Amino acid sequence: MEKDLKVGIVGFGLRASLVEQTHRPGRGSEVTIVCDTSERGRQDAAKRIPTARITGDLDTLLTSGVDAVLVLTPDNQHAAVAVRTLKAGIPTFCEKPLDITVEAADLILQTAFETGTRLYVGHNMRHMPVIAQMRELIEDGRIGEVKAIWCRHFVGAGGDFYFKDWHAERANVTSLLLQKGAHDIDVIHWLAGAYTQRVSAVGDLAVYGDVPNRRDNKGRRMRDWYSVDNWPPGEQTDLAETIDVEDISMMNMVLDNGVLASYQQCHFTPDYWRNYTIIGTRGRMENFGDGVGGTINLWTTRGSGFPQPDEVIEIEDGNGGHGGADPLLIEEFLNFAVHGGTTRTNPVAARQAVAAGVLATESLRGDGSAREVPPLPNDLMEYFETGQRDLVRD
Repeated sequence: MEKDLKVGIVGFGLRASLVEQTHRPGRGSEVTIVCDTSERGRQDAAKRIPTARITGDLDTLLTSGVDAVLVLTPDNQHAAVAVRTLKAGIPTFCEKPLDITVEAADLILQTAFETGTRLYVGHNMRHMPVIAQMRELIEDGRIGEVKAIWCRHFVGAGGDFYFKDWHAERANVTSLLLQKGAHDIDVIHWLAGAYTQRVSAVGDLAVYGDVPNRRDNKGRRMRDWYSVDNWPPGEQTDLAETIDVEDISMMNMVLDNGVLASYQQCHFTPDYWRNYTIIGTRGRMENFGDGVGGTINLWTTRGSGFPQPDEVIEIEDGNGGHGGADPLLIEEFLNFAVHGGTTRTNPVAARQAVAAGVLATESLRGDGSAREVPPLPNDLMEYFETGQRDLVRD
């Protein structure tokens, strides 16, 4: 019998939910050490994983002999931690977004390239049934060649999820267009088969900036305050003392294969789901709901007005978080940590999502004019696109 993979976790906050898929003693992997700089994080980790070593010192984790590590810290600490785990030779899972600046994202990729240490980025939406099903329909040619993708993201839990803790500050996330939107930007790139070349955006702090009920939520977590009764948005309570990120944003993208795309994000809607519309040369598809009970509708014949779809496909179910995406994400990472090879998620794609989000934020905080996305060096692109194999070193 093969021994369990020894896994470390850095940062034990909301995404520590991944421990359910990672800590499986006797079934392939075991979390043996957790590092968190906060007392709350260490206490939570000790309760969830009594057998794990708990520390606030990253050096202790780096020298603990782990076979892989999950970096689940706040976004602006991803590079600070991942660069060190990669330099230590530990296969690294970095939660999305890769980081909050292009420079930090590029540093992670450059470090992985120079060290040859395996890097994996947690864009779990690539494993979500609704996204996987739409991509399969595109690849099957059901709507012809993709020419446009529109995504509307109704973030009904925005006030509870993003405006009461560290997410509300630019210093920690750059913007929610980047932090929350990185998922959808990556999905747009994946469905279109291309990356953003040019971007422009508008946005505003339209609602939460005027809410007067504030408090210092240090030491508290989202589960301490979350409630569907926190409505309407203007009557939210206990918002973060500092809020300087936008609660509504809209960006337009020109992709490098000519596909035109747009992404709209609003944090004060009553509903919480994503709607994708993909238009091709022979039809279009659109999802209504993004989980079990929802559908993907296809229109492939000409009609007038609002015709019934030509085909309605039910969105598949999955076991585990995010429609079954989280278990698949961790399974893929652990297999990659041991065996290498190509994966559904891609560090280059993760960087390109960050770059598009950062440049869109610059645009919306400026005059809304277009910004060019800086390219990656060809050697980095080739290294990651071919499964992180250095043909010279190998």
